[in-house]
Amino acid sequence: MPPARPVNAALKRGLDFVVSLIGLVLASPLLLAAAIAVKLDSRGPLLFRQQRMGRNFRPFWIYKFRTMVVDAERQGQLTAAADPRVTRVGRWLRQSKLDELPQFFNVLRGDMSLVGPRPEVPKYVELFRDEYRVVLSVRPGLTDPASIKYRDEAALLAGSPDPERQYLEQILPDKLAIASDYLRRATVLTDLGVMARTVLRVAR
Repeated sequence: MPPARPVNAALKRGLDFVVSLIGLVLASPLLLAAAIAVKLDSRGPLLFRQQRMGRNFRPFWIYKFRTMVVDAERQGQLTAAADPRVTRVGRWLRQSKLDELPQFFNVLRGDMSLVGPRPEVPKYVELFRDEYRVVLSVRPGLTDPASIKYRDEAALLAGSPDPERQYLEQILPDKLAIASDYLRRATVLTDLGVMARTVLRVAR
């Protein structure tokens, strides 16, 4: 399959910039409240940063509010429901998806788009490099159809005797298939639809 090329790429980038800028302004009270809650709840930095693979296999740093104890990644990169590494405030931030708000800065910088395949850690990308040649022909996004389907991914992994194996053998391949299908159909209008579905899903 040839690399996917987003329709109206300039319009998409313009929409990304304007919406993320407006989003940061409107969400500023939530950003402040979340920042205070994270600092009061547990020891450690305010933000969590992790290297993810971006467009054309260029790595970048993704930002989130920290939801886990310091050095949690040393015990693995997957998070299941009831993971003891998640802090009290972190659990609420994850459920509400407010921990993702700092990624608006990633969108402003051009590392990410509002809608696009969710960025994965390099370790897992290398295991599916052929599939990612298509998926990473565009900027990764804050949300996509796979994110909506796997909104409760942590709960799915919690019920598995081997979460990483389930993720690599079932969940990630399905995410890649959904991402490839999205890229074949992507337009600005479909992106707006994905954003609307994401907001409704989170609100519910």
